[in-house]
Amino acid sequence: MNIKDQIKLSSNVAVISGIFCTAVALLLLLNFWQLSKNDPLESNAMKVLIERLAQEPSNAELKQDIRQLDLLARKAYFNTQWQINTGSYLLLFGAIVFAIALRYYYTLKSKIEIPEQVVENELAAKALSMKWLLAAGGVILVSALAASYASVNYLDQFGREEIVAVEPPAQDPGIEVVEVGAEPVLLSGSDGVTTTDSLASSAPAETGTTSGEAATASVTATPAAPALPGASQIMANYPSFRGPFANGVSSHKNIPTDFDGPSGKNILWKTTVPLTGYNSPVIWGNKLFISGANAQKREVYCIDRNSGKILWAKAADNIQGSPATPPKTTEDTGLAAPSLATDGIRVYAIFGTGDVISFDMDGNRVWARNLGVPENHYGYSSSLIAWKDKLYIQYDNNRGHKLVALDVATGNTVWETARAVKISWASPIMANVGGKYQVIMAADPFVAGYDADTGKELWTARGLMGEVGPSPAYSDGLVFVTQEYATLMAVNATNGQVVWKDDMYLSEVASPVAAKGMVFVATSYGVLAAFDAKNGEMLWEHDSGVGFYASPVVADDKLFLFDTDGKLQVFALSREMNLLAESNLGAKITSTPAFADGRMYVRAGTTLYCIGK
Repeated sequence: MNIKDQIKLSSNVAVISGIFCTAVALLLLLNFWQLSKNDPLESNAMKVLIERLAQEPSNAELKQDIRQLDLLARKAYFNTQWQINTGSYLLLFGAIVFAIALRYYYTLKSKIEIPEQVVENELAAKALSMKWLLAAGGVILVSALAASYASVNYLDQFGREEIVAVEPPAQDPGIEVVEVGAEPVLLSGSDGVTTTDSLASSAPAETGTTSGEAATASVTATPAAPALPGASQIMANYPSFRGPFANGVSSHKNIPTDFDGPSGKNILWKTTVPLTGYNSPVIWGNKLFISGANAQKREVYCIDRNSGKILWAKAADNIQGSPATPPKTTEDTGLAAPSLATDGIRVYAIFGTGDVISFDMDGNRVWARNLGVPENHYGYSSSLIAWKDKLYIQYDNNRGHKLVALDVATGNTVWETARAVKISWASPIMANVGGKYQVIMAADPFVAGYDADTGKELWTARGLMGEVGPSPAYSDGLVFVTQEYATLMAVNATNGQVVWKDDMYLSEVASPVAAKGMVFVATSYGVLAAFDAKNGEMLWEHDSGVGFYASPVVADDKLFLFDTDGKLQVFALSREMNLLAESNLGAKITSTPAFADGRMYVRAGTTLYCIGK
């Protein structure tokens, strides 16, 4: 190719890439303008339909219209985000090609071109035109890149506010003030005598390393620590969201299936809780724990599960690093969405402010700290798991993604494992895989297993996307995960190999549960589906017409599932659909029930119900 052909080629490339850049830039600017006029979190059409549904609650066709509109809106939104992200990269690529081609063109042309005899005014005019052309192109390029960045990160900015640490209250000179902060303060004793020791702060530990050696404490006359519970004690109680090891399967028997909330039939008691929350009850022995929150305060409640009496209510306050103004959350998430965890020695709670706090079983504060305010456009909702000497926290937020293990006695960070995932609302589960315990977590784009002792990542399996809310389930060596608009898949818990996938029925909020060789999925549009756990064959489906937010749970060899209207459906654990019973609580239910000794406990906002014979 001679030099003239090279000049022609570089000229054509420059023209084509310039036109391409201009078109992409204009499309990005147009897309940004459209997004700025239409809030992706709001829909006037949806509001109108929901208002109609409030007037016509039994209109099945209207419910289907709402589901279809919600599906289309979500798909359109995520597709738009992908287009903007892809467009920004294409624009950068096109600009680089344009610059290289243009530079190559002028370099070649200068080698053969005989300077024309032009007057000074013509040269000045050409230079001025070139400057204006480059300036206009630069403005379009920069504006388009800025618009794409602002569009892609629209949800990342939701609820972001300047965070101000809480100032300690005015001190009475005769009272010793204990500050509880990033490295927590130990409190011991229930007789009003407080022993305090500041723990030396330590840098965040790397995966598989401990920070215990870096922290020092000299507690005088500390009593011997009580023995931590083993697996059999965990299984005999209901210490986490969805029960033992947060897996949705309980060993409790004689669970009631016949009751009626409006008439009070088999409702043993109901208790009003001071503050609302969407967390589910956890139980150890005769004590039940939940939490509540509003913009002004966060509280933990201990309730006698036999009588419904609130034994103690403790505030999660005066925590160093806690924001003076809590982050914004949606109404259906709030600041007390995560369920608590207990090991029978202490109870542990986390709030949407990033505050983690521990009390002993009598309500004495043991330690507290702030993990950093979670940046989350709905609100933080991942529940806790306590096992042996560690408290496990899935902290996947816009500002960071990690699995955190805290020492249950002190609140010190034992280790942290960084995760290459996006924001998640799911909760971790614990699984005994071949004699070794794993912490298993789901997020976009994968489900992963981590060594419970060291935090080492053992395996990952890709397949999830979007806003992951359902937690995993585990049974017989397989992990089951699902997410609406993604997939339902079974993964080998030893190597991360995907065993099977299905996309017929997918859950938006409710977590799956696996038992007796089957896995059950409850959808937000009212379908419960059963699949063969080994090969993914769909065994049966049941459409109840009302969506599910509460997760299906197994107890007494039955499957229990509340819909959002408060109707309980009880199914046999069989390979054919067998609806055993239906009962109505008469209250909106989004939290998952807990079981103990022939009783069922379920929360509806600020009301806690005990159901029994």
